Amino acid sequence: MSEYQYYEFQAVDRPLSERQRRELRACSTRATITSTRFVNHYEWGDLKGDPRAWMEKYFDAFLYVANWGTHWLMLRFPRRVLDLRTAKRYCRGKSATATAKGDFVILSFDSEDESGDGWDDDGTGWLSSLVSLRADIAAGNYRALYLAWLRCVQMGEVHSQARQPPVPCGLGTLTAPLRAFADFLRIDPDLLAVASKGIGKRMTREQLDRSVSALPADTMSDLLTRFAAGDSQSAQAELLRRLRARDSDALDTDPRTPAQLLAAAKERTDERQAREAERAAAEQIRRDRAEAATRERYLVRLAKREAQTWRHVDALVVTRKQSNYDEAVRLLKDLRDLAVRKGRASEVRLRIRRLRNEHGRKLTLVERFRKAGLLPTLSESTRARLAIDTRPFHT
Repeated sequence: MSEYQYYEFQAVDRPLSERQRRELRACSTRATITSTRFVNHYEWGDLKGDPRAWMEKYFDAFLYVANWGTHWLMLRFPRRVLDLRTAKRYCRGKSATATAKGDFVILSFDSEDESGDGWDDDGTGWLSSLVSLRADIAAGNYRALYLAWLRCVQMGEVHSQARQPPVPCGLGTLTAPLRAFADFLRIDPDLLAVASKGIGKRMTREQLDRSVSALPADTMSDLLTRFAAGDSQSAQAELLRRLRARDSDALDTDPRTPAQLLAAAKERTDERQAREAERAAAEQIRRDRAEAATRERYLVRLAKREAQTWRHVDALVVTRKQSNYDEAVRLLKDLRDLAVRKGRASEVRLRIRRLRNEHGRKLTLVERFRKAGLLPTLSESTRARLAIDTRPFHT
């Protein structure tokens, strides 16, 4: 199978200039390049550029998928909306990193899987389903960051006794983009389930009213002024960050360590697999009983036309057609099973042996008899003796 790589970049906060588009075009003559996107895939070559450098200079989001199992996502934030120290509380391994470049903080999320399950994933559609996480994180909703931390835990990149970062509210009710992010990072569903157990939902209207009322007066005045001046998006994001920061501080008391989370996830996996095995066993019993009942009804009908079926078998093996041989073998197996139920197994064995003797020159037919278990298995000594007896005589 040939290699396949998919690259997609997006500019969110501001469009690319004409000069920037020319610079990007110089790196690829066939990529799709607009004022907000760069998209290309490669089957034999590679991108003539460094994605990290492009994120520093041009773009706010980047996605990469390769058919050997690599998933890579990067998101860029102005430092004023995401503090590097906050990001590093969650991004603590190879699977999730946070770096500061100039006026930006860049988050990088990576997942590798060599099982081959992703060979049919061409990468399209992933970034459109994930890019909204950037706005969530900028607004102080750190559920995506916590998912990234879980991936680091899953991969053994966090010390087993390390302190868990604040667990955001709403972890048990993931949005579609968050669910897509968990799938993109290949986070163990059982690990996610135990991590989100007991975590509260998002604040109610009453809780929100109390939290807003508790904000300092100067902060409230500044936010209202920015709303009135038309800077509503930035003001709303800062307000949500402040409220969620208070929310996260209240939840920064979960004592569970990565070791405890992994142990709980394994216990949950074992219990789930045991339940699935029980259901599968019960379903197999049900199918076996249904098949046995169907088989029994078929043999009852076959008993009423047993003689006719034997004549039909005789006619089939005379034709020298492979498909007829297969049909004859199927019917002989049915006749054998019917005879066993009637206590006449030896009679059927004799009739099948007689067929074998009458049509012994039809080697493919005899081989089908043997593979179907219709003929007795020969011992090695008998096989050797028959081979000697059938050698041509030489003077």
